[in-house]
Amino acid sequence: MRVLLTNDDGIRAPGIIALHDALLGEERLGIEEILVVAPLTVQSATSHGITFHEPLMTKAVRASENMSGIAVDGRPADCTKLALTNLWPERFGDGSRPDLVISGMNMGANAGINVIYSGTVAAAIEAAFLGVPSIAVSMHLHRGTPDYRVGATHAARTIESLIRGGLPDAHTCLNINIPRCETEDPSHADPIAPEVCPMNAHGLVDRYERRESPAGEAYYWPNGDGMEFRGADEGTDVERLFERAITVTPLSYDLTDRSALGHWRSRVAD
Repeated sequence: MRVLLTNDDGIRAPGIIALHDALLGEERLGIEEILVVAPLTVQSATSHGITFHEPLMTKAVRASENMSGIAVDGRPADCTKLALTNLWPERFGDGSRPDLVISGMNMGANAGINVIYSGTVAAAIEAAFLGVPSIAVSMHLHRGTPDYRVGATHAARTIESLIRGGLPDAHTCLNINIPRCETEDPSHADPIAPEVCPMNAHGLVDRYERRESPAGEAYYWPNGDGMEFRGADEGTDVERLFERAITVTPLSYDLTDRSALGHWRSRVAD
């Protein structure tokens, strides 16, 4: 199996390096090749933005002792589009594509409504839209020191369990969230069973701190933690993640509200 690995935290982020090493270390995955194509700089919460009016500059980067890749001075969705259109065929031959695109491991959970804002998820959804199955991977962070190595090991094992019976269909996107793994908490090493669950659809509790510039102009710093929701329904990804379950959520890029089609057809027909 050949894998395209990307993220939104940047090519030198500890999450992508840890996941790269864990994927190669999970022998049951049978990965022959990983091509890393990731943003040059941090692109968190850039959602599904893409670049139209500037060139996408690229350069080879050695991010760690074990991981080298191509840095793209653009957004996560740019990385997927450019990789599938040009960079992968240039490396492996015209018409070739990866078997699977993996985006992550993000430094912070992408559960609930955060999937809308997430560059990590956007990179994965772009792959599925273009016809390559994809998996987004994120790890919940809190106040402790993150242990990305342990989190990435859980992620690689979860991915292996998901594709054990065969790769997902071409337009499939799965979103994995790993619970907190912290060096101060010995319980983080305990096995955590994956659960397939829907996305929590409650909004975030937003907070902004008001300040004034020297010129007297007001400005606002966001100071919410990104994981406080107005509600968390039982059995959803947010509720299960807080209970320390690995969550797996199938996502779709088709935003059509099909249940409302009949209603609006009747309106325009009147």
